[in-house]
Amino acid sequence: MDKLIKFRKSIMLAVKIMIIAATTLGFIETWNSNYTDTLFSKNGNYVVIFSYVLILVTFSSLYGAFNIGIYRIHETIYSFSLAVVFTNLVMYLELSLIARSLVRVAPMVLGVIYQIAVIFIGCLCANTIYFKLYSARRMVAIFGDDQTGFALINKMSRIPERFKIECGINANTTDMKEIKKLIDKYEAVVICDIDKNLEKEIFSYCYTNCKRTYLLPAITDIIINSSYEIQISDTPVLMSRNRGLTTEQELIKRCMDILISSVGIIITSPIMLICAIAIKLDDGGPIFFKQNRITKNGRIFNVLKFRSMVVDAEKDGAQKATEHDSRITKVGKIIRACRADELPQLFNVLRGDMSMVGPRPERIENVYEYSQQYPEFELRHRVKAGLTGYAQLYGKYNTSPEDKLNMDLIYIETYSLLQDIKLLILTFKILFMRESTEGFDSSANSNVKKAESLKEKKTENK
Repeated sequence: MDKLIKFRKSIMLAVKIMIIAATTLGFIETWNSNYTDTLFSKNGNYVVIFSYVLILVTFSSLYGAFNIGIYRIHETIYSFSLAVVFTNLVMYLELSLIARSLVRVAPMVLGVIYQIAVIFIGCLCANTIYFKLYSARRMVAIFGDDQTGFALINKMSRIPERFKIECGINANTTDMKEIKKLIDKYEAVVICDIDKNLEKEIFSYCYTNCKRTYLLPAITDIIINSSYEIQISDTPVLMSRNRGLTTEQELIKRCMDILISSVGIIITSPIMLICAIAIKLDDGGPIFFKQNRITKNGRIFNVLKFRSMVVDAEKDGAQKATEHDSRITKVGKIIRACRADELPQLFNVLRGDMSMVGPRPERIENVYEYSQQYPEFELRHRVKAGLTGYAQLYGKYNTSPEDKLNMDLIYIETYSLLQDIKLLILTFKILFMRESTEGFDSSANSNVKKAESLKEKKTENK
């Protein structure tokens, strides 16, 4: 096993190639058996196969299907399956063009089912191989704030096959010599919300001793990470533009918003009609729900959504939706699960209130509350609010405001048209993922209570 570990990257690459090859063979078999009128007599068949592999690899990369061992097993299977579905959809159109008429759908559907079965087995085997080759590293967490430290430890501990945090210490109450002794005992170090001078010293020590380091970034870290390296004489300098999107980028982004929202409204109009009728028949109340939200430069606008809660849901004031909220109607549970309640926001995009991609528009009350705790929260408003975005795709409904802010700033600082297209494609992935629609869970605050009790004990000891 020790010899195999030296070649683990090559082994995992071979495993991924085998999954792609097995999936491609499934398509070839379906093609040869059911679409003989689209076969070429010579090298044209190789072009079709090459295009299939290219499209499959592209979708698999976009949806993170190759992140074996990093994503949870069900998400890896889901990502590969989604990539196969879209690839076969494209290939169905390609074969129809070759045949000059729409070919039969049933064989392609059966082929996809077979391929998903292959993917299921392949991913289970790949996941097992990965964790045989990459055992969880023993880690020490170093933090400056108990609440933040416990929150991060709690998240990482939920993935024990990847992270094995065996010790957590507060850098403000621990001597640096003791910190270095602890670092020597472990394979990796997690740094979370500590003084910059301490962070610099710990980073230098980890770098010197070849210790893998994980850092919970601050706002400045995110901005610096997207800066440009320039040379001034014999001195390297990092430059941050700090200006948001350029005029050209905003113009292209607006044209894309108009085009996509218009097409989206036309395509989803039957779904929106069904939702409207269902909501009206359910309780006879209004179909739409309007609410003040904040977009670029702090401008207030009315966001438009299908109503998923009872009419007087906020009669006692604004309340965050919980996982088993009694205010959500029967129809509301369905449309929220598949994100259909968000479809009317396409009209907000068309009007220019929102963009297709950008930070999620927050309620005025939330912006005020979060800004009191995190003054940098206002930085999200350097671009238009979005129907989908970085934080919506990689976060959850109950993701902390600080984590949402960090993800939104990563999007703003690394903006590109290609990134917007990628995020739009990734949106299809989360439509049926329950994790991204979870409500606020009271158990999420258990780490806060743990931190508070720890502080109380320290006070009592004093």
